[in-house]
Amino acid sequence: QDQLVESGGGSVQDGGSLRLSCVVSGYTISSICIGWFRQAPGREREGIAAIYSGQGTTYYGDVVKGRATIAQDSAKKTVTLQMDSLKPEDTAMYYCAVREYFTILDGGSWTDSGQYTYWGQGTQVTVSS
Repeated sequence: QDQLVESGGGSVQDGGSLRLSCVVSGYTISSICIGWFRQAPGREREGIAAIYSGQGTTYYGDVVKGRATIAQDSAKKTVTLQMDSLKPEDTAMYYCAVREYFTILDGGSWTDSGQYTYWGQGTQVTVSS
């Protein structure tokens, strides 16, 4: 059964760090794109980071560039998102998602949430000032 399970969210102070994890079950992790998205109340879902597991190519949204690191552990079927220097505006529900049939040529559209087929239930991140 295909399944995504996120964990690692929580409440931190401004400037703190969190490490989000996504366990990807039921996929051959080496042939998909795994993305992290977030959505705050009243705002559109936005792409934070993604990794093309076939080559380990990573992508980052401008809002977190320099503050986030995405990585994969194929043996553990886990993708992690390390987020540092968190700000109150990073407060949102964070989701991981899988996009199948991804190739390196699709890199320019990694933020298109409509291309991702499967989504986890989300993990809440709250940053207080």
